[in-house]
Amino acid sequence: MAFFDVDETLISAKSMVAFHDWRFRQARGALPSLDEVVKSAGPGASRAELNRAYYRAFAGTAVADLAAAGRQWYDEYRRGAHAFVPAAVSALREHAAAGHLVVLVSGSHHACLDPLAEELGADRLLCTELRADAAGRLTGELARPMIGPAKAEAVRALLAETGVEARDCFAYGDHSSDLPLLQSVGSATVVGEDPVLLGHAAREGWARLPASAGRWHGDAGAGQGGASRSFPRSPSLR
Repeated sequence: MAFFDVDETLISAKSMVAFHDWRFRQARGALPSLDEVVKSAGPGASRAELNRAYYRAFAGTAVADLAAAGRQWYDEYRRGAHAFVPAAVSALREHAAAGHLVVLVSGSHHACLDPLAEELGADRLLCTELRADAAGRLTGELARPMIGPAKAEAVRALLAETGVEARDCFAYGDHSSDLPLLQSVGSATVVGEDPVLLGHAAREGWARLPASAGRWHGDAGAGQGGASRSFPRSPSLR
């Protein structure tokens, strides 16, 4: 399997931020701004607390409406000149061509990630799961977070489910919070210049990819935006 973080690894933006800003503009101020959401978490809030505050702002929103908004946002976002990280997208394609199961692992949510996963041809999506009531409206609470150590826990659960060995798997991430994810597999790749991850890469011999942003290349061949690499083929688990 090949596990990919999403924000600033496969796409150049932080999807939760970009999506919220898009919704704020569409609502013409009827929704709280991102600054207001951050302030609601309180001074000195941790990354996990900010994450919770972000999702509390969805309370009362219909799941179907959020999904539709996510597809609208992504359709606009993907057309941008700097929307993707071509080197990482190319690596994803190379893994898929080698028969590896491609899994996206992100603290973002289905509304943002489902259309991206479909376009990239990902086989699985491990992301933040939101609670909804019986009427199909979000409560603002989380059924499952997916940041930091939770990513590694989800990876281990999927490996146990499928019987795949961690040493035969790959992971890609850009931020120090992805460290547990990268350390949970046999082959890790750092995307970009995070100093914490680069330190581990130097000590442990991890691969590196540039985080330079670029356009979506559609069905262009592997190697777009970075040096092409070949991976051993494996039986498909799809």
